[in-house]
Amino acid sequence: MPTFYEFFAGGGMVRAGLGRNWRCLFANDVDLKKGATYTANWGVKHLHIGDVAKLGIGNLPAQADLAWASFPCQDLSLAGAGAGLEGDRSGTFWPFWDLMRQLGKEGRAPRMVVLENVCGALTSHGGKDFAAISSALTGSGYRFGAVIIDAVNFLPHSRPRLFIIGVAPENPIPKELTSEGPTQPWHTDGLMQAYGALSGRAKAKWIWWQFPQPLPRSQNFVDIIEDKPKGVKWHTAAETKQLLAMMSAVNIAKVKKAQQNGGRVIGAVYKRTRTNDAGEKVQRAEVRFDDVAGCLRTPAGGSSRQSILVIEGKKVRSRLLSPREAARLMGLPDDYILPQKYNEAYHIAGDGVAVPVVRFLAANLLERLLLVWKEELAAA
Repeated sequence: MPTFYEFFAGGGMVRAGLGRNWRCLFANDVDLKKGATYTANWGVKHLHIGDVAKLGIGNLPAQADLAWASFPCQDLSLAGAGAGLEGDRSGTFWPFWDLMRQLGKEGRAPRMVVLENVCGALTSHGGKDFAAISSALTGSGYRFGAVIIDAVNFLPHSRPRLFIIGVAPENPIPKELTSEGPTQPWHTDGLMQAYGALSGRAKAKWIWWQFPQPLPRSQNFVDIIEDKPKGVKWHTAAETKQLLAMMSAVNIAKVKKAQQNGGRVIGAVYKRTRTNDAGEKVQRAEVRFDDVAGCLRTPAGGSSRQSILVIEGKKVRSRLLSPREAARLMGLPDDYILPQKYNEAYHIAGDGVAVPVVRFLAANLLERLLLVWKEELAAA
């Protein structure tokens, strides 16, 4: 059974995606509330709550096949303050990587490493942060490559994310898992530009990972919406009217078109700050009716909480997305235990990794690599 360390574990969505055929050796997060959710779903046996910078390799048992780190994105996000890997939050990558280096000195380096973050990590500090991560990997001997995977391929949820996958030098990589150059949709223009700016040393260790095309998505946004939601209340008629009043003419036109449909139509709504014709910054409500939700975020203020519009002819109702609906957008099963408080539950979902994306990576790369290595070891 393959083994893993799960850093910045949150509610354990990586663990959910890897599945029961993987064994967790160690999990870590600094947040007590996230730790409580992790414990509720996975138990406390392998969980360590605390600052990653205060961990030592004595905390990490054995040698893991995989170390997964979904390190904080706030300083790398296009919506952040631009501190990058020098920031207090995204900068926690460095103490994590110091642990990986120390494990390497002991001969216990993980055979594979997966780093997950927002796509803004490619351009943060003019690409210097991505180059620094690449140098960290190559400096420890890892061969690596990166892909962009959007959760919308598997879920009704627009969530493109960067995945950097590294393999320790002593482990062979089958040719069928790689390509000679970039392939769509995994290697976007932005990723190729970031690759082009890497050092010659990093490019020499680069791998163009190859993945099969995902099967057509079978689920739409309407499919995850609860008829009788828990944890949220429907807006009053006045609150719905106020939400509609925050829409631009373009978005009001979308609502009117949905009303003309005659049936039940559900749209996803976000509040965003936009500049109006007078050059003033105003808060706008923007709706989409393409059967896909906008990217979930953590609820750092009411504007980042997603709402829904339910339109049935002339009738228009609105409310916040429920905690369970948010969890479903991340691919979590309905028996996943969520916090009781709305913001805490929404935070768990908005700060996580889409479960089917983890499964896709595991099934089409990580587990295939491990199988090859196991066969080679048996033949030796």
